[in-house]
Amino acid sequence: MISVRLKKLDPAAVIPTYGSAAAAGADLYALCDALLTIPAGETVLVHTGIAVEIPDGYVGLIYARSGLATKQGLAPANKVGVIDSDYRGELMVALHNQSNQTRTVSSGDRIAQLVIAPYLRVEFEPCDDLSDTQRGAGGFGSTGSK
Repeated sequence: MISVRLKKLDPAAVIPTYGSAAAAGADLYALCDALLTIPAGETVLVHTGIAVEIPDGYVGLIYARSGLATKQGLAPANKVGVIDSDYRGELMVALHNQSNQTRTVSSGDRIAQLVIAPYLRVEFEPCDDLSDTQRGAGGFGSTGSK
């Protein structure tokens, strides 16, 4: 297990928590002064009141909470947020209302989940040809019948 330093930017901020012993993502909690209203089809930036120090070689990935997305239609607007290890600002979630009804978020609501993962940084090497594979350049449904 690695340690990730966390700074509460507001005393009311909630430290992320894991829902189970095997959960990959830690729940992020909304921090707002009043009820946030998110009209159908709109996006609202939701504060968490926390900042983190992600270790070098790791990235923070913000994903939707499956229950919130399927039951309320609320999910991050950019689908997956990327937090680089050199970012020290507040974690915020651009929460998009995919439903056809106005939704609300209260302070303390679980709004997304944070996964900390290792990544590889690569050097891109320009070339004239790539190796051949059975798939080749086939994309977007090329490997299945549906």
